[in-house]
Amino acid sequence: MSGLQLNKREFMALMAGAGVVLSSGPALAAGKIRIAVLKTGTVNWELDVIKSNGLDKKHGFELDVVEVANNEATRIALQAGDADIITSDWLLVARERGEGSDLVFVPFSSSVGSIVVPADSPIKTLGDLKGKKVGVAGGPLDKNWLLLQGVAKRDFGVDLAAETEPQFGAPPLLSEKLESGELDAALTFWNFVARLEAKGFRKVISGEEAAIAMGAKGAISAVGYVFSEKWAAENLDAAKGFVAASREAKEIFKTSDAEWERIRPMMNAKDDAVFAALRDRFREGIPSRAVADEVADAKALFSVLAGLGGEELVGKATAFPDGTYWAELSKGA
Repeated sequence: MSGLQLNKREFMALMAGAGVVLSSGPALAAGKIRIAVLKTGTVNWELDVIKSNGLDKKHGFELDVVEVANNEATRIALQAGDADIITSDWLLVARERGEGSDLVFVPFSSSVGSIVVPADSPIKTLGDLKGKKVGVAGGPLDKNWLLLQGVAKRDFGVDLAAETEPQFGAPPLLSEKLESGELDAALTFWNFVARLEAKGFRKVISGEEAAIAMGAKGAISAVGYVFSEKWAAENLDAAKGFVAASREAKEIFKTSDAEWERIRPMMNAKDDAVFAALRDRFREGIPSRAVADEVADAKALFSVLAGLGGEELVGKATAFPDGTYWAELSKGA
């Protein structure tokens, strides 16, 4: 099964456990935008800022947040017309466009995962991971894991997939295993990295550093808002309004410590060190590069990832598809 391209049987099977209630008509009505997100996703912080500060009303739409059980459920909701927008990464959008989809991507955050080890670990470089137990969030085809494999093989002659003991799992479980000593290192998502750093763990290398080592010129938005190009064309003012509200929320995040204090209950930050780490890493991940520069880097990395992960990762696309980043972004949207 590839991304959003589900056949009827697969679609109906997934519906039962996805927690999605299908509507009988289009999701957008009277200026409403429905976004399907994971209940615990960090994107909820931004969506809360949009709603609490009235940025949706200011920019001409009403934001309706639909919480779902997992990433597959967000994709089902989008495909079913039960949501207008979801969050995902540019690689999924590129893959889907290569298979005929009209999905587009709008940057949300360039924060990415990192390999983390205990403070006193002898592991200093990717080469030191040889023979170690390494936890990996995101699965064997996680793009950070693949990029790190590319760097390790090129710079240290180490095949991470073959010469380590990779253990794939959910980030909370990997954190527990790393803290208990069951793992020597873990490649995990940025917010779990921030929590571990607050406890004294240290980063060996980040996904961003791996991407730059493999050809990127700077930070690329790992996660973004994803929606149909057709939907956006039919609801252009609302779509542009959503992007504008997202940018304004990010400005609030960058400048207002008080706003961070307000959303602290959402962050599950049990102490000040964790709170500060999450706040600071989120701020660092706010996109600041020109869209054209991100697109150029995404094209370069797509070629690298295609070589590392093959068709199983990138699907039928032979090159980074034009239009992956929403065209209105280059027009100032």
